[in-house]
Amino acid sequence: MTLWLIILFTSLISFLISALSGKWLVPFLHKLKFGQPIKVKDGPEWHAKKQGTPTMGGFMFIISTVIASMGGYGAYRVWAGIDSLDTAANNRFFLLLSVVVFSLLFGFIGFIDDFTKVVRKNNDGLTAIQKIILQTIFSVGFLFCLYIFGNGKTSINLGFWESPDLGIFYYIIMTVVIIYLTNAVNLTDGVDGLCGSVTFTAMLIYTVCCSILLETEMSCFTMALAGGCLGFLLWNLNPAKCFMGDTGSMFLGAAVTAVGLVLHNHLLMLLVSLVYIIEALSVVIQVIYFKITKKKYGEGRRIFKMTPIHHHFEMSKWSEYKIVITFSLTGAVFGALGIALILTF
Repeated sequence: MTLWLIILFTSLISFLISALSGKWLVPFLHKLKFGQPIKVKDGPEWHAKKQGTPTMGGFMFIISTVIASMGGYGAYRVWAGIDSLDTAANNRFFLLLSVVVFSLLFGFIGFIDDFTKVVRKNNDGLTAIQKIILQTIFSVGFLFCLYIFGNGKTSINLGFWESPDLGIFYYIIMTVVIIYLTNAVNLTDGVDGLCGSVTFTAMLIYTVCCSILLETEMSCFTMALAGGCLGFLLWNLNPAKCFMGDTGSMFLGAAVTAVGLVLHNHLLMLLVSLVYIIEALSVVIQVIYFKITKKKYGEGRRIFKMTPIHHHFEMSKWSEYKIVITFSLTGAVFGALGIALILTF
């Protein structure tokens, strides 16, 4: 019971830091004129009214998550009476630290992207190649830490089936997975409150799974991030007073992927991330279909009214609140399947 009080207190502290920091951060971003440039072609035309809304608000939950997760872990370590010379416990701490640092590094990529957009006063930040190079470098670094401090497994685990040892190919595949999922999370951040709500749900699901798998250290992180996202939503739900920016979405993408890799259950990671995956997949399907039909008929045709798919629902007259609730519930349903997977296998 005391352990869960520590974890819940960790989440509460993160929520308060995130929510209260907005009182300082939002006016500060306004003062610096760090407003989000909006390209109408990238979303419904009525999004133009959001032009100038402060971006980089992701710092709210980034700061709160780092402080609360480290503090929560420290409290857990004292409560559990863990010896400072306990090698296994120290490895688990370094694994937690690796997740935090990895998420921060991806957040740093997002910050560079956001800052570049603000300086140029348009929606073009880092090039795709620049992002992929940085993401690849940081991903390789994290996977190395996972090899050193984790269980060292290089197989793909689906719960009911586990692949043979893939060796170096495992790390190549997981690097691609990390880059895809982090950018998928970034694409999800297109409606007020959407990315934060879906990630809040994902972190709650991960917390339950961490509890089942006795990954207490990761529970400190997942609950800290859940609390941070909830505090941020006070500023980001429609009408948003602040956007998380790529600073926030890249941090969240790295966090979602990193926790899944630490737990080493790839089907669970897939289920928890399914909303993000569908968002990115809708863009891929739209582009491929447009190119095929343009070549065949002389003009490009579309399957969706607009992508990512949350814009399709916006164009279908869904309110932003309806999209947020529907997508979050969808994430919760697939996440529940992930919990069932952990309990069954």
